[in-house]
Amino acid sequence: MNSGNAPEASVIIVSYNTRDILRACLNSLYTAIGRREIEVIVVDNASRDASADMVAREFPRAHLLRSTTNLGFAAANNLGFKSAQGRYVILLNPDAQVEAHAFANAIERMDASPAVGMAGGRLVDGYGRDQPSARRFPSLLNEVLVISGLAARFPRSRLFGRFDRTWADPAQPADVDWVPGAFAIMRHDALRAVGPFDERFFLYYEEVDLCRRFKAAGWQIWYWPDIVIRHLGGESSKTVENAEISSSGSQLVLWRMRSALLYYRKHHGRLGAWLLARLETGWHALRRLKASLAARSPAVAVKAAESHRLVGLMQRAWLETHGGAVSPPRPW
Repeated sequence: MNSGNAPEASVIIVSYNTRDILRACLNSLYTAIGRREIEVIVVDNASRDASADMVAREFPRAHLLRSTTNLGFAAANNLGFKSAQGRYVILLNPDAQVEAHAFANAIERMDASPAVGMAGGRLVDGYGRDQPSARRFPSLLNEVLVISGLAARFPRSRLFGRFDRTWADPAQPADVDWVPGAFAIMRHDALRAVGPFDERFFLYYEEVDLCRRFKAAGWQIWYWPDIVIRHLGGESSKTVENAEISSSGSQLVLWRMRSALLYYRKHHGRLGAWLLARLETGWHALRRLKASLAARSPAVAVKAAESHRLVGLMQRAWLETHGGAVSPPRPW
């Protein structure tokens, strides 16, 4: 790369069946870029909705990469990394829209913070409500707090709200464990040194793993609230056929379980992956038992059926990943 002619940043967007929201994303993106030297790379993951044709027709400035298969989030971003020429690499989801000064703020903060390898901004939904934007690494304790509902019931507690840092003031910047891939800015030189996404993660946990590797290499990860991104969340997941979607409507449950097992096996060993699987199946088995002992009602029956499905999905994920040791063949 010729650093003298390099753009300030390369924005990488991975799209899968998101034509209309991708159009809105790119419109907001080019408005926010203004006259800054920022290149835009769109990686289309074999969309069925003519997303790639729309980009080629309506946004000729964008560098479009068409994949003939669905590579998943990690591998598709890695494809984009290979083409990126910017001093910084910015990940942006197609269901996200950046506020006017987001890129200027992000680049200026990175320029002023040489110890920071990666940073994220303040994610808000379409109504302006905060989404998890500055998080702690997964652990069995954090899993217990989330799956038990204690994290949601006591969000202002430093103990119970530790995973998503719901106790913290979202208007305050912070040195954190990891930031979501819906928007993240990375120092390109640091990315080269640390290495790209681990492509065993087809979807979910890939940015957590990458942040762990940045941290292990001595880089800081920061959350900066003056970088505001409006994020819908889960739009690509909703287009996947014949897959169980989480109750929030934003996650593919089996895929999330596979990636969780891969992550725990990689960073906490086989015992860590086994304990995670036992935790989740045990919790839902107890939930199903409680429902079976309660007075019968449609709501109770729904909960019991959901828990039964989730136990089966975790057992399937364990078998398909060999206890988190291998990633199932792509595409999932």
